[in-house]
Amino acid sequence: MRLCSIASGSSGNCIYVGSDHTHLLIDTGISKKRIEEGLKNLEIKGEELDGILLTHEHSDHIQGLGVFSRKYEIPVYATPGTIRGVREYKKLGEIPDGLFHEIDVDQKFTLGDLSVEAFAISHDANEPSGYRIEQGGQSVAVATDLGIYDEYTVSKLQNLDAVLLEANHDIHMLEVGSYPYYLKQRVLGNRGHLSNELSGRLLCDILHENLKHVLLGHLSKENNYESLAYETVKLEVTLGDNAYKGEDLNMAVAKRDSISEIITV
Repeated sequence: MRLCSIASGSSGNCIYVGSDHTHLLIDTGISKKRIEEGLKNLEIKGEELDGILLTHEHSDHIQGLGVFSRKYEIPVYATPGTIRGVREYKKLGEIPDGLFHEIDVDQKFTLGDLSVEAFAISHDANEPSGYRIEQGGQSVAVATDLGIYDEYTVSKLQNLDAVLLEANHDIHMLEVGSYPYYLKQRVLGNRGHLSNELSGRLLCDILHENLKHVLLGHLSKENNYESLAYETVKLEVTLGDNAYKGEDLNMAVAKRDSISEIITV
């Protein structure tokens, strides 16, 4: 199974997860052209995709869905609330109803040779979700756009081989930055985004000896730096109540504008 970020950041998100026989996208928040370029790097054509999984209806996760789905007619899987939000987002244009497939959180379903499970996350959207995908004893997950996490979140991220985890902002940069007050409160709130510090603490709760790959994603362009996110998460792990040190991690930061290294588990 492979995990790869085609793009990850506050301006657009698109993640690939797949096997030799089944190919999925999680979100289509970038242009059709950029999605196609990312897939080309993975040696996959758009028509070879088996499904698009949507986390929620915000534009940085769906803005390429209309054009891409109309060209390739790929089935789209999402919670009922997310599908409702997508249909209300008029900038996407018409998307054939037959492409939408409603899914429920905490209910596994199968696409090709992959087992998929959506899990609820805390974000200011209709019915947002993260995803855990398994095949033959291996498992990966994508968890971004969550203002807080709890025992439920941790339970859904146990025993992974690889994870893409949000490290959206540095709290101090956000507090002194140019965002208006209401937006700062939104980002910092329980239905906002995970800070670098909280990302590191969540990582402490899910670390185990077989978690071989950690990819930090959904970084804010205005309120974070790649090196700052990386070092802060590493420090949280070193200082945390666990058996691991930050330097033990095989960790990288997903790029906003380019494809990340392909992770194979």
